[in-house]
Amino acid sequence: MSGFIVVIPARLASSRLPGKPLADIAGKPMVVRVAEQAAKSRAARVVVATDHADILAACAAHGVEAVLTREDHASGTDRLAEVAAKLALPADARVVNVQGDEPLIDPALIDRLAALLEETDAPVATLAHAIHDAADHFNPNIVKVALDKQGRALYFSRAAIPYARDAYAADRSALPAGLPVYRHIGLYGYRAGFLADYANLAPGPLEQYEALEQLRVLWHGYSIMVAVASEAPAAGVDTPEDLERVRRLFAA
Repeated sequence: MSGFIVVIPARLASSRLPGKPLADIAGKPMVVRVAEQAAKSRAARVVVATDHADILAACAAHGVEAVLTREDHASGTDRLAEVAAKLALPADARVVNVQGDEPLIDPALIDRLAALLEETDAPVATLAHAIHDAADHFNPNIVKVALDKQGRALYFSRAAIPYARDAYAADRSALPAGLPVYRHIGLYGYRAGFLADYANLAPGPLEQYEALEQLRVLWHGYSIMVAVASEAPAAGVDTPEDLERVRRLFAA
């Protein structure tokens, strides 16, 4: 379980919460709190990948390793690819991408993702958890994933997949018994060699219509292995209200 690296992409710009990575949480910037949580995993190394010198300086002030990357990356995965190249990671190195707005991330989830990469030949791994509420199944803000019998992703969608045609024709207020409905958890693991390939993959129409970056991987014929977690992870920080909630938790 040792030998993997955690990379935390952290952009200074945020439409809903400007300067989010540097937002103070109990005396430390949020990105530092995320790195400290990630360091509780079995990762051999935790690195912040940022586009701004202020975040670089904040990480240095708290002893967190950070790398300055280009400002024009279209996605966090593109930023990871630059970091993997800068760090000269071997092709078989396992890289776990932890979002920079997840100060409550469970280190056990990071370890599970790294282990999944070690157990499979898939170049990408991610997580999901079961949905139990029909309203969540139909909520386009909740990304669903359909799996094959080996746990590989068949498709990710904002739509209600899989769709129980006959059951939902009669009643859409409850999930049919036994329907395998999973919510995608936005935590990813990659092989460093794949990250180099990903940087050269053109976006596909499915990704553009659904606004889901992971569909680029499937569109180009690569596989994504999915582990099902027992429960949903703690929510990240997207809004000022989320930030206040997390601040209260740390204060307590």
